[in-house]
Amino acid sequence: MQIQQIPALKDNYIYLLHGAGETAVIDPSLAAPVLEKLKQEGWKLDCILNTHHHWDHTDGNLELKEQTGAKVIGYSGDSKRIPGIDVQLEDGKIFKVCGQDARAIFIPGHTLGHIAYYFADSGNLFCGDTIFSLGCGRLFEGTAGQMYNSIEKIKALPSDTKIYCAHEYTKSNGRFAISIFPDNQDLKARIEEVRILRNDGKPTIPSTLELEIKTNPFLIAKDEAEFTNYRKMKDIFLA
Repeated sequence: MQIQQIPALKDNYIYLLHGAGETAVIDPSLAAPVLEKLKQEGWKLDCILNTHHHWDHTDGNLELKEQTGAKVIGYSGDSKRIPGIDVQLEDGKIFKVCGQDARAIFIPGHTLGHIAYYFADSGNLFCGDTIFSLGCGRLFEGTAGQMYNSIEKIKALPSDTKIYCAHEYTKSNGRFAISIFPDNQDLKARIEEVRILRNDGKPTIPSTLELEIKTNPFLIAKDEAEFTNYRKMKDIFLA
């Protein structure tokens, strides 16, 4: 399965997947760059996968659906907030995308209807705004307990899982992370890697679950209380 990373808006990533003669897009904030990439590659869009309802993940849905006939797929519990939804998924549902099995994983916290898409065969996780490299999403609707439990679900996946989050926040997240763990050598190395990548105009995503467990405060947190404290600290962190 090919994965193409399309930058959009200020810091969003849209992901275009292609395999077995099929094409899918994940969290299209905009339709235009997706349509342009489809034209360049000569691909036909078959489905649109949304991780959650926020506009910067779904604003391209209706135009893409109109232009391509693609089906919109999302979480059943958020069906009233996902534009153009055709297929409603339950937690744990496994379905075919681009020739591979994709599993929907319910991970509330950032929103109450957030899911991730996990491709076990290729080891890819598209986690929207639940975790970022060196960070996690804000709690717009859910509780810290819900987010902690969602992250624990992700931590249970194989350590070599590739983490495809929806925003390029790694550099700013690193400033907070190093303030909490100033002696973490893995984190220092990651921050330097991020500096070089961003200076060259390159993405810092994907990361890996193994790396995040070593460097991300929200995955390092040993329990819900510690996680909650880090989330409160991050909400007011200035750097």
